[in-house]
Amino acid sequence: MAKNFRRPLRVTREEDKHRINERIRGVNEVRLVGENVEQGVFSIDQARAMAKEQGLDLIEIVPNSVPPVCRIVDYSKFKYEQKKKQKELKAKQQKTVIKEIRFGPQTDEHDFNFKLKHAENFLKEGSKVKAFVQFIGRQIVFKNQGFELLGKFIEALDDLGKPEAEPKLEGKRLSVILTPKPGVKK
Repeated sequence: MAKNFRRPLRVTREEDKHRINERIRGVNEVRLVGENVEQGVFSIDQARAMAKEQGLDLIEIVPNSVPPVCRIVDYSKFKYEQKKKQKELKAKQQKTVIKEIRFGPQTDEHDFNFKLKHAENFLKEGSKVKAFVQFIGRQIVFKNQGFELLGKFIEALDDLGKPEAEPKLEGKRLSVILTPKPGVKK
């Protein structure tokens, strides 16, 4: 019985993202851009020669355009700048955190105030707050109490946050999401 041998999967590396120097194939002309280079459309051989004269690499930046856009740069410096840009973009992304607060339809005043204080702290730290009233069994009969409770909750947090939408009943759960108002953080 012959064994079935598989070829190993090709590992994609950083170099595979951009074609450089001799890896740029299948094109006759390229558009050169960048510093210390005469910008314009050149044959691929001319562009490679210009890069070689300067001791730099010819890197294909935009492969899908006609002709492809290339830049003459030191490839390791180019990779470093790309990583740096990615890091900056990642740092600028804002992560949204949603904190949940659960009520029952007959939550008393003390429990309500206790949970209200938690919601105030969550909104001050910049998190969204999802408040919901969970109806268990036949408690769904008291859904008007749930709407009143969430209305009171929204009104109490009016100076810190605003609701994204009106309270919504989904199955046996009545919920609302509050987002912090700009400039509320501690």
